[in-house]
Amino acid sequence: MIPSPVYLDAATAAPLHPVARQALLAALDDGWADPDRLYTSARRARQLLDAAREATAETLGVRPDELSFTASGTTAAHGAVLGGLAGRRRAGGVLVHSAIEHSAVLHAAEQHVARGGAAVEVPVDRLGRLDFDAWSAAVAGPGVALAALIAASHEVGTVQPVEAAAAACADAGVPLYVDAAQVVGRMPMPPGWSAPTPPDRSAPTPLPAGWSARTAVPAGWSVLTASARKWGGPPGVGLLAVRKGTRWESPWPADEHESGRTPGPVNLPAVVAAAASLRAAAADAAAEAARLSPLVDRIRARVAAEVPDVEVVGDPERRLPHLVTFSCLYVDGEVLLHALDRRGFAVSSGSSCTSSTLRPSHVLEAMGVLSHGNVRVSLHAGTTEADVTRFLAELPGIVADLRAQAGVVGL
Repeated sequence: MIPSPVYLDAATAAPLHPVARQALLAALDDGWADPDRLYTSARRARQLLDAAREATAETLGVRPDELSFTASGTTAAHGAVLGGLAGRRRAGGVLVHSAIEHSAVLHAAEQHVARGGAAVEVPVDRLGRLDFDAWSAAVAGPGVALAALIAASHEVGTVQPVEAAAAACADAGVPLYVDAAQVVGRMPMPPGWSAPTPPDRSAPTPLPAGWSARTAVPAGWSVLTASARKWGGPPGVGLLAVRKGTRWESPWPADEHESGRTPGPVNLPAVVAAAASLRAAAADAAAEAARLSPLVDRIRARVAAEVPDVEVVGDPERRLPHLVTFSCLYVDGEVLLHALDRRGFAVSSGSSCTSSTLRPSHVLEAMGVLSHGNVRVSLHAGTTEADVTRFLAELPGIVADLRAQAGVVGL
């Protein structure tokens, strides 16, 4: 009998939110025309696009004209880095970034260096926490055009000190790009902080110091990106927000779409679905975090206690509520993932070598932690306590069997 599937890889892509499905189907009827044309169906499409931008901007706490939709989160990240550097070329050619940025950011950094620029990598500790002293020194260095810091690690879940990093950047006069893919629509507002009134559309900085209107994005950033499929929106929609007053220049050929920030027309039905699902996910973020965080705590504790020679990685306290990563010694990561898949568990691994790099996870390497047999479990709105119970019941036996097959005994 084939076990019933349990999807535990929401950090890559969350299942489609019911609101997204409903909005997508509705938008297919009215959102197929070109919103830049003047006939009736095109005007209807423009209304849908404008409404989606307004709703998304309100959820993020930004002005609608600061927000552009892109073809993916990766496209948004590339545009954020390369556009931020292009806009500040007169200030210098140095990019400062943490050692645990998403590969999309690192690939953009590699291109920048290949074109004659420079990049400074800031280390993290064994819990994946940014070396703040090294960060402050790096952004204060000569010729720094842009700094990039992921809001929370997509591999180990450690939440970074974005507000403090932003303050250091402000002192140095350096704009900060924040990859917020894992927090937008997922992390709740800080306790005791109430949402402000709708932002003043005429003000360049619509929110006071603190956090955004509904999602856990600390203030101080100049450029921000996110990806719809992370919060249960459809794939193929990214968000790129550029604050008013930030020097940013499109790295792409001239294009009239999305205020010239990204080439090509948007997938309007998908954008509408992304906006609707973001609002729904953000409204439920606090309740979901309260529900999922104890399940993650349970996984962290049980895996450490019941699987020999395992290392649970990432900060145990300042972390995402839905994600946990651990590494099992004497087990190949890809073999372990396939074994879990045969038992119906869809998980990810940060240590599996990829065809593009043939290297283990750069995040785990930067942290100096065990990378063999790495498993990343990330929960979502559809994850149940029974799913976690079943996973924890089967994992120790699966690991033991693989070690026995590899000739490792006596553990």
